[in-house]
Amino acid sequence: MAHRPVLLDEVLETLQPRDGGLYVDATFGGGGYSRAILAAASCRVIGIDRDPDAVVRGEALAAECPRFAIVHAPFGTMREHLAALGVSEVDGVVFDLGVSSFQLDEGGRGFSFQADGPLDMRMEKSGPTADDILGEIDERELARVLFTYGDEPQARAVARAIVAARRQGPIGTTGALAAIVARVKGGRHGPRDPATRTFQALRMLVNDELGELERGLAAAETLIRPGGRLVVVSFHSGEDTTVKRFVNGHGGRQAQPSRHLPPVALPPPRWRWVRHGIVKPGAAEVAANPRSRSARLRVAERLAGTDERVHDRRRGEKETPEWRPAA
Repeated sequence: MAHRPVLLDEVLETLQPRDGGLYVDATFGGGGYSRAILAAASCRVIGIDRDPDAVVRGEALAAECPRFAIVHAPFGTMREHLAALGVSEVDGVVFDLGVSSFQLDEGGRGFSFQADGPLDMRMEKSGPTADDILGEIDERELARVLFTYGDEPQARAVARAIVAARRQGPIGTTGALAAIVARVKGGRHGPRDPATRTFQALRMLVNDELGELERGLAAAETLIRPGGRLVVVSFHSGEDTTVKRFVNGHGGRQAQPSRHLPPVALPPPRWRWVRHGIVKPGAAEVAANPRSRSARLRVAERLAGTDERVHDRRRGEKETPEWRPAA
């Protein structure tokens, strides 16, 4: 059975592909979103992925469909790579953040502890591996990473155990790391493996995922034309906070220093939320795909950004009313 991306119907509903449009699937992965967008309208799609294996899958789709092209690059550099293709504007950009099912299911990539494999975790298959980083990182910094990127409540204890274990030599494998974490946390309690948070945190560190997201959002803003859509599916609170902060910060909702100070001139708003709050998968989708349980969708629309406003908190300025797609 073909892989179905998370929140696919909701992504298509909010992206609103149209005939003649041009869209970017910034995290091509298995190509599920790209194929669905191409099927929804007579449009063009450019897929981007930093993973060489995903690019091979993209090349296969490009051979099937002349309306599709694939770019091998981190999505933070999409502006430069699209410019090389003669593209300066697009009608929408979709991000499906985190690790793909293909990466998780291939034990040799080291993203998962379900099968023992090398402690790698590199999306680009280049640069330092997770094992390299664990061999050098300071214990305090490792604890910070586990807590910040993995929401690991026992971050200090896990970091201490990892540093103690590496004194005996490289940790080396996903199974060895998972065993270290399990000893600290006392084994599995509930549906989530005790090593899940540690593996997530290390993966995000190895691939600089939050930094890459910030670069990707900034690049998307330069490409999406007025009326176009930014659609983001995230799986981590840090990712979702980064998206929310970016749209609010560029949408005329910056915090003011004090209501006692004179009004502050704000730059023209460049975004508005299409839906306020997040959209989560329904019970049926979570039952069919347990990996979708932490997914959350946000969507914003690019504004022309031509009318500069002055924000005066004393006037009690109202937010833009919520807009919802037609049923």
